[in-house]
Amino acid sequence: MSDSSLAPLPSADRPDVAAALRDALLGASFTADGLLELLGAPAYAALARSETVPALRATRGDSALEVLVRLFLLQQPVLHARVADVLPLEACLEAGWLVRAGGEEVAATVDVRPYGGPDGEDWFIVSDLGCAVGGAGGIGSREEGVVLGVGGASTTLAGITVRTPVGAALDLGTGSGIQALHAARHATRVTATDLNPRALHITALTLALSDAPAAELREGSLFAPVRDDETYDLIVSNPPFVISPGARLTYRDGGMGGDDLCRSLVQQAGERLNEGGFAQFLANWQHVEGEDWQDRLRSWVPRGCDAWIVQREVQDVTQYAELWLRDAGDHRGDPADYQALYDAWLDEFEARKVKAVGFGWITLRKTAAAVPSVVAEEWPHPVEQPLGDTVAAHFERLDYLRAHDDAALLEGHFKLAPEIVQEQVGLPGAEDPEHVVLRQNRGMRRATKVDTVGAGFVGVCDGSLSAGRILDAIAQLMGEDPVLLRDRTPAQIRVLVEQGFLEPA
Repeated sequence: MSDSSLAPLPSADRPDVAAALRDALLGASFTADGLLELLGAPAYAALARSETVPALRATRGDSALEVLVRLFLLQQPVLHARVADVLPLEACLEAGWLVRAGGEEVAATVDVRPYGGPDGEDWFIVSDLGCAVGGAGGIGSREEGVVLGVGGASTTLAGITVRTPVGAALDLGTGSGIQALHAARHATRVTATDLNPRALHITALTLALSDAPAAELREGSLFAPVRDDETYDLIVSNPPFVISPGARLTYRDGGMGGDDLCRSLVQQAGERLNEGGFAQFLANWQHVEGEDWQDRLRSWVPRGCDAWIVQREVQDVTQYAELWLRDAGDHRGDPADYQALYDAWLDEFEARKVKAVGFGWITLRKTAAAVPSVVAEEWPHPVEQPLGDTVAAHFERLDYLRAHDDAALLEGHFKLAPEIVQEQVGLPGAEDPEHVVLRQNRGMRRATKVDTVGAGFVGVCDGSLSAGRILDAIAQLMGEDPVLLRDRTPAQIRVLVEQGFLEPA
């Protein structure tokens, strides 16, 4: 469907105007920090839920920042004369960032949301009107071809992405360009693709307004715009992963049956990665009757790739259908139409024997290992973003464990990872705890039970003694056979290293 019903976009060929507009926005403190200070935490948080009334109440004054918030974030017409005091008005009108609205007012043609980069950069994410703030249902239209701004999914992907310097990065389904913007910080060359030409235009605006290097923009679905001889060090995608009947909304519906789009994306990524390169995706997957979800996801992993799959949430099919019907605003329409749409979603799931839908992260790393590692786990608990370093460390530990058999592990030296605490759980007054728990306060924030030997082992791991010598000392203290202790403990050490409680010294 054409996007002709959507507002015309600003010119992407006027970098001079984008630079002048950026200077004006920064001069008025139209930044993430500036917004928080102006609106206050409750109104700022309400915007993320698509509730604009608190922000409107907080911007009833006449400061430059209040004018810009009403204009670019809340879609309110503003007096022509007042905007002229804040922005290069005529240039913005000429380049299409603003349009005249009535005799004495102007209005924005796009939403512009301040966004803080990882090193304190002041960035601006451009999106279609009504789409700069997130939340179910949005505050604006959900038309075919609309381009959304920053939401929870896009910030999640940005947070888990490995941020090491790379030569070439690929952002599949770029949308408003937030992943390309992040990649531009550490990639020599960034390519961004999208099936929606409007998204490519908006990505160009996001990059220009954020003073970031331009990306190579290519129209097409998933890997279709990528040449056969092109490979990358980093591939990221927040794809249209919603499992829905039909493909009504480009920004979210994949247009393939079930979870086939996510499966295809993962399976095709392997041949596009350079050795050691990462591919990182958000995805939905079906929980099919009589099938283990982990087996389903393992079957997606391409040859020659390690994988770490984390299921963050599971919804039954009724919850899932309701979530995305609300996202499209269907709950606000005719009740009979809503019921028909709801039925169609449930009919689709029933036909595929789908009982629930999982959401999570998939990370691939191209490896030369003879036997790649595929870890699929459920982790619905709180984590500490950004997790890019945690993801990279996971694969580094895999390499270490692959290269060390049990004998080599016992010769190795280890140290306790930072910010690990030990908890002893048992009845009050008992001589010994029922069990000991190690807990991470950073990264994945894992917790794991250890036995007495494990607790004693990690307690003295400071890198000075080999694992074998520590076990020999523990055996002597406990009156155990040191040979038997050396035989049975490497498995526990492997788990502690794999999960990040212990690090090779």
